[in-house]
Amino acid sequence: MALVDNASCAKPSDEFPFPEIIELNVGGQVYITRHLTLVSVPGSLLWEMFTQKNIHSLARDSKGRFFVDRDGFLFRYILDYMRDQQLVLPDHFPERNRLQREAEYFKLPELVKMLSPKLSKQNSIGDDPCQSDPEELSPNADMARNLASASAALTNAPGGSFASSGGGAGPDIRRSGFITIGYRGTYTLGRDSQTDAKFRRVARIMVCGKTSLAKEVFGDTLNESRDPDRPPERYTSRYYLKFTFLEQAFDKLANAGFHMVACNSTGTCAFAHDQTDDKIWTSYTEYVFYRE
Repeated sequence: MALVDNASCAKPSDEFPFPEIIELNVGGQVYITRHLTLVSVPGSLLWEMFTQKNIHSLARDSKGRFFVDRDGFLFRYILDYMRDQQLVLPDHFPERNRLQREAEYFKLPELVKMLSPKLSKQNSIGDDPCQSDPEELSPNADMARNLASASAALTNAPGGSFASSGGGAGPDIRRSGFITIGYRGTYTLGRDSQTDAKFRRVARIMVCGKTSLAKEVFGDTLNESRDPDRPPERYTSRYYLKFTFLEQAFDKLANAGFHMVACNSTGTCAFAHDQTDDKIWTSYTEYVFYRE
């Protein structure tokens, strides 16, 4: 009974084996919700789990919380849907396909329909800015669409040519997309917080995104040695910059029309020496930029 008491705020009974408030551990992320929320969609996996009589058959973690081995971060959207059967996603949500897979696992057919790509008249599947899995896309198809757009612009331009302020022959076509830059930073901080510390010591700035966008933004400052000869329409996470100033990377992205839409950071701390109180802080930070 100790495990049951640790996993909830109310003690269950034989007639009603589950408590009113339930703690879940989903892939390492802890969620606290009501039992009524988990059983709000009949036939779903959560409904099957939390309507059974044998409560001891469900997996638990070391603290007695019910454990589900799925994506803990995406589960927040599953739980939101369970509350009111509505889907609300943030702008430029990049993991729509993965969330659809989670909805299929949790047996939520209506949510799967909401996340499915919409049909359009021009294509069997409409263009969805949240779709992932870019490796499966055909670069030839993208190239054909770009050439068709360029030809239409050339035909409609006065005199049959592109208007360019610089007198060039090519159009200024800026493609939308995401670029993520990340870095690992370290610094040492002693007992006296006023002492000189090496703040944000950046060894390397990584670049993730479509190859063509990365080359457009960073040009010759982009080091491609870890992923050479990458096709322009494919994605990579192995590029890095030849400089280590974050502000320089931000300036290049801003000049190219990108703006920051998200960021995240994790950090760890360790003692530099057993004989001192000096601590070494290590962090990994990512910034996500988007251009419409």
